[in-house]
Amino acid sequence: MLLNRSLPQSDIIGAAASTLCVIHCMATPLLFVVQSSAVNACHSAGPGWWNAIDYLFIGITFFAVYYSVKNTSKEWMKYALYGSWILLSIFVVNEKFHLVPLTEMWKYGAAFTLVGLHLYNRKYCQCADDGCCTA
Repeated sequence: MLLNRSLPQSDIIGAAASTLCVIHCMATPLLFVVQSSAVNACHSAGPGWWNAIDYLFIGITFFAVYYSVKNTSKEWMKYALYGSWILLSIFVVNEKFHLVPLTEMWKYGAAFTLVGLHLYNRKYCQCADDGCCTA
């Protein structure tokens, strides 16, 4: 069962989901500027289903971080993965509710950091056997 074992491709899933999240966030303004120009209406907020994709990415990346942390051999990597996920989540929620005026670069930075950490973890921090990892 997945709860008792690590997800073998969690770093790949996490890096892919974080990358898709960045692409989604970069494409959003372009798509809705083109759409609003075409129909002469301002839909800067976008449809609800499009905005919900942000939360889907946050959910997917959470589970990827969770399973990657279970399989990492470096203690600092656990804190780095969770920390970058928390920052990404905070920046996404902040953007939705406009709590603090921040540029989108903060969100992109957190997402790219999460991508980099997943790739680094996959290459350098994998357990050689079941004994080196603690759940």
